Amino acid sequence: MKQLNLFLELTRLKRPIGYMLLFWPCAWGLTVAYDFEQDFIKYFFYLVLFFLGAVLMRSAGCIINDIADKDFDKKVTRTKNRPIASGEVSVKVGFIYSAILCILAFLVLINFNMFTIILALGSMPLAFTYPLMKRFTYWPQLFLGVTFNYGLILGWTSIFGEINLVPIIFYIGAIFWTLGYDTVYGFQDIKDDEIIGLKSTSIKFKKNPLIFLTISYLVFFISLILTGLKMDLNKFYFIFLLDLFYQLFF
Repeated sequence: MKQLNLFLELTRLKRPIGYMLLFWPCAWGLTVAYDFEQDFIKYFFYLVLFFLGAVLMRSAGCIINDIADKDFDKKVTRTKNRPIASGEVSVKVGFIYSAILCILAFLVLINFNMFTIILALGSMPLAFTYPLMKRFTYWPQLFLGVTFNYGLILGWTSIFGEINLVPIIFYIGAIFWTLGYDTVYGFQDIKDDEIIGLKSTSIKFKKNPLIFLTISYLVFFISLILTGLKMDLNKFYFIFLLDLFYQLFF
């Protein structure tokens, strides 16, 4: 039971927000691309596959992140009790867990078309290097956005088997969405991060975060408008965007 609890803590499975933030862009890309005049079976099948992939890859990514940051995590109040940082799970066991999760994710991936499989495999370097970016740049949230929203492209290509301007516009907007929410999230670690020399947009814009957050969410919102126009979506889409505008800016 203890090992199970350590595994759940290591993979953050008890905190679904992480894998849901990875899953939602997949669902967005799939939903925008799907022709709902067809039956819904394929749509829900792909939705389940993307959900499973998000959970598995997020879990593997958390382990790699904890291995890469174990020496930093020991010095941060919020993370010092993580299983690898505290020594309750060894680095070797962590790698084994991560490898198993990646194999399971690959078994999910091979259910898609070849173009989607190739694109997904091409994103692996991003998935396992973005945790290192906070050591070298004040923009680790940008790398997180590029990585976490990649599923939006995959959702689109799973249906069309190709890329055009629509998913690219949506993808860029989603990156700015991540820049916004992860900058807010990063404020809880500013004091510890500055002491140990880590970087983030939270630190870079700590004196005036409102301007940066407003620009980030505005780019995201504009991308949604452009996506709706390019896809010729109906008026209900744009009406619901008004509610989103209120949630983002008020």
